[in-house]
Amino acid sequence: MEYLSKERYEELSAELKRLIEIEYPQIRDELSEARAQGDLSENFEYRAARRAQAKTISRIKFLQKVLEHSRIIDTAALPKDRVSLLSKVEFTHLGNGKKMCYTIVGHHEMDLERGKLSCKSPIGAALMGHQAGETVEVKAPAGTFSVRIESITLP
Repeated sequence: MEYLSKERYEELSAELKRLIEIEYPQIRDELSEARAQGDLSENFEYRAARRAQAKTISRIKFLQKVLEHSRIIDTAALPKDRVSLLSKVEFTHLGNGKKMCYTIVGHHEMDLERGKLSCKSPIGAALMGHQAGETVEVKAPAGTFSVRIESITLP
C-alpha cells in the first residue's frame, strides 16, 4: 500500500488517462503506417514505433498498478505534533550547522528540487514520528549523522 497526496494521485491519474486516450492511439496509428511501408527488417519508423509502443504500454501498466495500490492521504487524520507524511520539516544538520526544509512524501512523489523527501529515504525514515526539538540520528550510506528538528508544519 502506498500513500499519495491528493495532488499527486490526480497527476498520475491524468497522466494515465492521457497515455490511454491520446498517446497510445497515436503510436498505434504510427505503427500501422510504418507497417504499411513494406519490409519491416529495415524499416526504422516501424522499429521506433514498436519501441514507443512498448515504453507506453509499460508506463500504463506501471501507473495502473501504482494507482490500484495507492490511497490518498487524509490530512485531517495526520498528527500535528509529529513528523508524518506531508509534514513540512525544518531541521538542522548538527555536523555542519546547515538548515534544511523538506516535505515528507511517499516515494512516488519524491522530488528533491521541489523540496519533497521520501519517507523511505534515510533522512525521511529517521524523522518519521519525531517531534520538534528532538535530535534524531540518521544512518545514511555515507555514514551516521545527527539532525535537530526545528519545526513541523502540515498543509
